[in-house]
Amino acid sequence: MSSKAKRVLPTRPEPPSLEQILADVQGTHPADPVFLLPAEPRQDHDPSPGSSGQEAAVDERERLYRQSRSYVEMTQRLQQSRERLQEQRRELQRAGAALERSIAEMRQKAF
Repeated sequence: MSSKAKRVLPTRPEPPSLEQILADVQGTHPADPVFLLPAEPRQDHDPSPGSSGQEAAVDERERLYRQSRSYVEMTQRLQQSRERLQEQRRELQRAGAALERSIAEMRQKAF
């Protein structure tokens, strides 16, 4: 039998805490592009029939609202996935520990 060296994988850092996120956001410059809303769409001289510039602005706000909702929902799904993966990781760690114990017991019985 050959002996393989165990690979030790680096652990992932924990996500930032709420305080760290708030400190990061508060430390940003007000002109940071992340915090700027897109400019209002330019009003064309010849709007399409039946629509006004005001309706276009409302449509744009509605589009941005739907996009924001989509991002929030995606963030929630990602958080749920993260929690599910953490639980699965814990289960795998428990199974790995049980397997290590079983292997150790088998080796003791064999020798």
